[in-house]
Amino acid sequence: MPDNTVDETPAPEAKAAEPADTLVSSQHTITVKRRKLAYTAQTGRVVLRQEVTTDGKSEGHVAKAEVFLTTYTLDDADPATRPVTFAFNGGPGSSSIWLHLGLLGPRRVVSGDVDDPAPPPYELADNPETLLAHSDLVFIDPVSTGFSRPRPGEKAKEFHGFTPDIESVGEIIRLWTSRNQRWLSPKFVAGESYGTLRAAALSAHLQERHGLYLNGLMLISSVLDLATLDFTEGNDQPYSLFVPTYAAIAHYHGFHGDRPLDDVLADAEDFAARDLPWALGRGARLSSAERAETVATLASLTGLSESYVDRVDLRIEHIRFFTELLRDKGKVTGRMDGRFTTWEPDGGREHMSDDPSISRIIGAYSAAFNHYVRAELGYESDLPYEILSMDVNKAWSYSDFEGRAVSAVDALSNAMRANPHLKLHVAFGHYDGATAYFASEHVLAHLKIPEELRDNIESAYYPAGHMMYVHEPSRIQQSKDLAAFVRASSNR
Repeated sequence: MPDNTVDETPAPEAKAAEPADTLVSSQHTITVKRRKLAYTAQTGRVVLRQEVTTDGKSEGHVAKAEVFLTTYTLDDADPATRPVTFAFNGGPGSSSIWLHLGLLGPRRVVSGDVDDPAPPPYELADNPETLLAHSDLVFIDPVSTGFSRPRPGEKAKEFHGFTPDIESVGEIIRLWTSRNQRWLSPKFVAGESYGTLRAAALSAHLQERHGLYLNGLMLISSVLDLATLDFTEGNDQPYSLFVPTYAAIAHYHGFHGDRPLDDVLADAEDFAARDLPWALGRGARLSSAERAETVATLASLTGLSESYVDRVDLRIEHIRFFTELLRDKGKVTGRMDGRFTTWEPDGGREHMSDDPSISRIIGAYSAAFNHYVRAELGYESDLPYEILSMDVNKAWSYSDFEGRAVSAVDALSNAMRANPHLKLHVAFGHYDGATAYFASEHVLAHLKIPEELRDNIESAYYPAGHMMYVHEPSRIQQSKDLAAFVRASSNR
């Protein structure tokens, strides 16, 4: 008789496939100074794994996230002499699109500028000033930006903080360096805005955790100590350090007549370095005559009325400044770039309803990248490319700095002392109202390094804003400056 017994033993569950990198490669050429360069582009997501131990027991190298990269490597180059630059923007919550398509990459967006914004549907063009002529390029989108995402079941917030961000970006740099046999290549990190804070902290992390020493840091629109930008009760630093930026923006909009910008900035810097901090520190001890003199000088430099300066108690908050300067014309200036203006529908607002220096260019960057990554680089994804996530920005954790200012000054100082060959290139935009140039100068002057290492720091100034490369003459000059920095710092 047939055996009709039913085997009720449950079938073993199918093991989920291990996630794998999803990288696509493509070949391209670009002509730079009548020289044709052949290069390989590679773009896609790299699996970020973490060694996990629970109760002393190893759970292995567990996939935690998939990080989106776009890399450009010059064909037939010698890795021993060929530099590589790892680049990212900031936010926190920003993708690397700005440095990628605005300044460093072999293709760039045509976004226009303050007086001539490009209309949709926008364009891409070759970038003969690309840093690729001097260095391979690796653009990194931190988790939850661009196409980077945590793995299913993993919490995004585990990556949204100062230290986990440093660790995850540092691990991507280590992985790429190892997999591409580039440990003996000259290595650079380029960061913009919060990306400069990340870059500075990374310089120490990479040395201390992996023994990976950098040749140089490119700090674009730098902020290394958030206290210099934090307009909060009891912190008078930014109220002084932003005055030269206010003066520059006021100059651009005609409040200083025919005076050269350099003369206006010299007066503003002297006042911001000495007289204003003293006056703010005096508080109620400031005499009526001293207060009147301070009010008059501050109003003259910033273009604001004496009545307004007096009402805000000599403390001009930056968003208020952008809203107040052109109020009588019904306009506001940009925060990222004070050259930009737009109409303000509510003339009584204290805070502008739109930053024109972002809204006038983000459409061009978004259209250009979403076309470029698919049509030219061959990467397909139905995910939205997160250019700038304010949700990530608002959720960012600085728990490591509870009770003290968020700063990478000590980390960068430690890195420079341990690696006296580490060079810094710091780029400033005079009309940058997000990371004021005088605040950055103040922080650099307080790095805890011996005097001889101060020669390792070079500065460059541009008549533009936070993304100074939006201004075409600045973009061309900045490209030359960065190329010269890489050549001089590669030690090859």
